[in-house]
Amino acid sequence: MPLQPLPRAPAAARTPADRGRNRPVARAATRPRAEAPVLRLEQALQLLEQAGVTLPAAAADGPQRLQALIDALVDLSSRDALTGLANRRSFELALAREIDRVARAGEPALLLALDIDHFKRVNDTHGHASGDLVLKAMADALRDSVRPMDLVARVGGEEFAIVMPNCAPAFGEAVAERVRRRVEATPVAIGPQQPPLQVTVSIGGAFAPQWVRSSPALWMERADAQLYRAKAQGRNRVCLEPAAASVVSAEEKAALFGISPYPDLQQDLA
Repeated sequence: MPLQPLPRAPAAARTPADRGRNRPVARAATRPRAEAPVLRLEQALQLLEQAGVTLPAAAADGPQRLQALIDALVDLSSRDALTGLANRRSFELALAREIDRVARAGEPALLLALDIDHFKRVNDTHGHASGDLVLKAMADALRDSVRPMDLVARVGGEEFAIVMPNCAPAFGEAVAERVRRRVEATPVAIGPQQPPLQVTVSIGGAFAPQWVRSSPALWMERADAQLYRAKAQGRNRVCLEPAAASVVSAEEKAALFGISPYPDLQQDLA
């Protein structure tokens, strides 16, 4: 007698496992591959070309070219367009790094704030083009009078600053005087039919307090105070903060002892 197939259970009687046993397996939906983004670098290349920056020949294509482009843009964004010195953004970053190093290592560091004397008179008498020549000559003179490790920056119109790591207080006056004399001895040619200009600078200086968690703003404020003193005393001179290594402001004291677990000591220092 031929075998008869077993009767199929009604749908309501089948278990979930039975109902899904013969169901075709659904294939996972394939996502379309994302296309690589197209880099539009024309504007960046035009900016570098306008600034006179040439990418190295080795970076002809691929990741090397992109990295060289990024490096060139970073360098360009950190420099003053007229003088080639560090700009204010780069200067403030360097100032923060240096004051942190002084607080941790205790090594001395000098900050000089410089201002060209009577610069407005140069612009009013000879024109802004001549003023630009004075600024460029000033930048060259400052670069020539400091060490390679020092940072020279243009922080304003005719305002400059120099960060000098590892500069002991005993040498601060001599270092600042060398900068002042170098500028004073630099004639600035402004035209074939005009005599060269003689410019001078007033310089104020302050040392970062050693082993103290200060701030770039307070350090710059101290240097600016000495710059104003140099101008008030007749310009073309250097004024450094007296006894700078032992002077600690109230703000710096609060930063150092503000989280002290010893309230009695904190009260004595207030």
